[in-house]
Amino acid sequence: MSVKPQSFRYDTSGQWHKGNTHVHSTASDGGKNHRELAELYAGAGYDFLFATDHRVPSDLAGRGSSPLLWLDGVELDGYDDENQNLHVVCLGRTQGITPKMGFMHAVESAREQHALLILAHPQWCGNTTSDALRWHFDGVEIYNHVCRWLNGKDDGRVYWLAMLERNPNTLAFSVDDAHLTPEHPGWNGGWIVVNTHEWSAVSVLGAIRRGNYYSSCGPEFHTIELDGHTIQTTTSPVQFIRLVGPGPLGARLGSFDGAELTAASFVIPNEWAYVYLEIEDARGRRAWTNNLFVNERPT
Repeated sequence: MSVKPQSFRYDTSGQWHKGNTHVHSTASDGGKNHRELAELYAGAGYDFLFATDHRVPSDLAGRGSSPLLWLDGVELDGYDDENQNLHVVCLGRTQGITPKMGFMHAVESAREQHALLILAHPQWCGNTTSDALRWHFDGVEIYNHVCRWLNGKDDGRVYWLAMLERNPNTLAFSVDDAHLTPEHPGWNGGWIVVNTHEWSAVSVLGAIRRGNYYSSCGPEFHTIELDGHTIQTTTSPVQFIRLVGPGPLGARLGSFDGAELTAASFVIPNEWAYVYLEIEDARGRRAWTNNLFVNERPT
């Protein structure tokens, strides 16, 4: 079944803000406190962080002075009713969730409180695409930097593609999952960049809910615009720019001769159920938009 796009998702006329949606502190199993994390990430050009400690909902948004903006969240983990191990990052302020609460009860409580539910590092957990589809998550981590360090199981794109087939509004996230301990030293390897006209926790979370951001491990999108049926984008210097559709469908610009691109345009076929942009630089680092359109489709 094909679905005609209802509305274009992106408005890139505001300001871009770099942030991370999966970070751990000494409130759970991280090696740095919130002040240390803020100073570290702000020094690397970040504008915001979500506090997502294991089973410990944060209450940081708007509190005190900080070199960057903190937003609230939590990571829940456990086994569902089919005995599958799942980790779920919940973006947004939640209350009443405790470490003693059962996993399924905690996830449903976060959903009832309108948190954004993100399936975390599904490849590392050994999840199946059926696991990803069963819970009707709002999004999925397509890159997890710490999991790359641990055993190379950092890639969640196959889950995202399966989820897009079911629900084209499913969001993608590139994240650090930073712990900053000797056992988990990685950080600043995966992030998102949101576009907003105002600078506040409300506007950042709202932009994420709308999908008005891109995920990256390095390259940058500067503009993402629609002109009729043609998508136009400008980027940092990259080697390839790809338009990605369902199954084998897609289009691309770029070559292996070392030439770099900073702009592209593609005509989008009406019959594609979803479509997104992917860019890749000369080092093989990639960045991804969300599905370019907000669609109506049964889930």
